[in-house]
Amino acid sequence: MRWYEFLASYWRLSPLARIILTITTIICLFGIVIHIVEPKTFSTTFDGIWWALITTTTIGYGDLVPKTVVGKVVAIALILLGTAFVSAYFVTLSAKAISKENALSAGELPYTKGQHIILVGWNERIRQLLTLLPPHVPCLVIDETLKRWDVPKHIHFIKGNPTHDDVWKRANVFDAHTVIITANQHKNETEADLASIVTLLTIKALHPDVYTVVEVLTTPQVDNAKRAGADAVIETNKWISFLMTNCLSAPNILNDMEQLKKHPIKRLTVHDEWVGMSFHTLLTELKKEGLLLIGIANEQQVTINPQGHTAIQKTDELIVLM
Repeated sequence: MRWYEFLASYWRLSPLARIILTITTIICLFGIVIHIVEPKTFSTTFDGIWWALITTTTIGYGDLVPKTVVGKVVAIALILLGTAFVSAYFVTLSAKAISKENALSAGELPYTKGQHIILVGWNERIRQLLTLLPPHVPCLVIDETLKRWDVPKHIHFIKGNPTHDDVWKRANVFDAHTVIITANQHKNETEADLASIVTLLTIKALHPDVYTVVEVLTTPQVDNAKRAGADAVIETNKWISFLMTNCLSAPNILNDMEQLKKHPIKRLTVHDEWVGMSFHTLLTELKKEGLLLIGIANEQQVTINPQGHTAIQKTDELIVLM
């Protein structure tokens, strides 16, 4: 490789890589020079490199010190040249760390990990959701209204319009586990639903198989969300109306719902040994494992608290309280 080709390759490196390469070269070069100049004090090349490293980093153990005038001149040159590059190294390193932190807070840093949950919109529903999720679950929030992301620090933030492809590419939707789309609180109900459906279409165009949950505010848009590919649709207003209605007949229902937060509902696949058991028998068996069987689901219907003699089928799923 010719010298100009080497220089061209050198300048193509990142600033941090160039500084590290330069510092390494200076330390090795001065280590060799001081060994040649004062072979008695620096008996090996390694001793010279050790001294050059300690000198440039301003640690200065004092175990090896030049004795001659020439050696001291070499030391002065090393201090003037090497310390400048070491200082530049730490400045560059700090600048990169600050730049990365600013990019993260501004929502400009792409997400590179996988199997994460993407949450669209920053609102009280998402805040509550994050408090209920285990801290080890990787999450990412997409929002176009936030200027800076300050809390919580362990959640990655992407700023941008969720109907744009580039935003989802930065969020690494291709490796995502689940996407939850909340209604835009800055729009009226109909506009918010339409925006959610367009967002859903954008996601499904990029990653058709990702599991998606969509919040819908108006009932007429539920079918449109399902047509767009939503795997689950949450009708927020319908659920709130349901709770309000139940509050009229059961004033303590909200306290009961608060207790249910401690016992999440899950679906279990039927084990081979459970096939043919009655609902009542399996209810007793699962209680021994700390699970409360409350219903059976299959392709035709979901049945809560079926008759005790109902036989469990292989194609069923068990609805349990954990």
